[in-house]
Amino acid sequence: MTPQEITQAANDLSIADRTGEQIGLLSLRFPGMTLDDAYAVQAALIAAKYAEGRHKIGWKIGLTSRAMQQALNITTPDSGVLLDDMLFQTGDQVAKGRFIQPRIEAEIAFVMTAPLDGTKCTRADVIAATGHVSPALEILDTRVLRADPETGQPRVITDTISDNAANAGIVLGAEQHAVDAHDLRWVGAIVSRDEVVEETGLGAGVLNDPVTSVLWLARRLAEHGQSIDAGDIVLSGSFIRPLEAPPGSDIHADFGPFGPVRITFD
Repeated sequence: MTPQEITQAANDLSIADRTGEQIGLLSLRFPGMTLDDAYAVQAALIAAKYAEGRHKIGWKIGLTSRAMQQALNITTPDSGVLLDDMLFQTGDQVAKGRFIQPRIEAEIAFVMTAPLDGTKCTRADVIAATGHVSPALEILDTRVLRADPETGQPRVITDTISDNAANAGIVLGAEQHAVDAHDLRWVGAIVSRDEVVEETGLGAGVLNDPVTSVLWLARRLAEHGQSIDAGDIVLSGSFIRPLEAPPGSDIHADFGPFGPVRITFD
């Protein structure tokens, strides 16, 4: 993609975010679009958010489960940027119309007390830099159509990455745990919508260990001159399938001894 095409794609995504009107698949408009192109569009989109007064509070990692990677015919996760206006606390209520087509995923959030920088970052470095972990939900949304209405072609990874990895919000639980207080591979959640159990999963669904997911992010960012900063929240990836959250939904994730998280939608 040319610099002009990258800027235009980011502008179109910004307009879709403001108006709630989705745009067509970027992968159809730019059939030769690469992962590097998609991350360039994402960077331009986030730069526009910074210009509007937003600031980064962390990162999200997506497509960490084997099932989701196979569905998109990829072998790598993706990442996006968490911004200050995306942060919700457990028990909050989302105003009607805030999102276009919100969906929910259950995740473990890492809150960092030290930076992680460099391609040589290790698992021990991730653990040492983590202040605590908490139960969390990610709110997904899409400023890009899920499928092209004419051809039926679904979104692909370049569409998702461009759209800030489909990120829209993070809901933090109140509980804070030392990173080694639980075996994160066995931390799981029972996720209900309107008191009906819809999804269950375990942390092992995230690259076999959520710590590995954070390590992947640190190394990927280093390749592009970026880093995880002290104070950043890192959503390590979902271990359930995305759960639709239409208006009126009451979403509750029971992480057992790890803690509960709840969000409702007007």
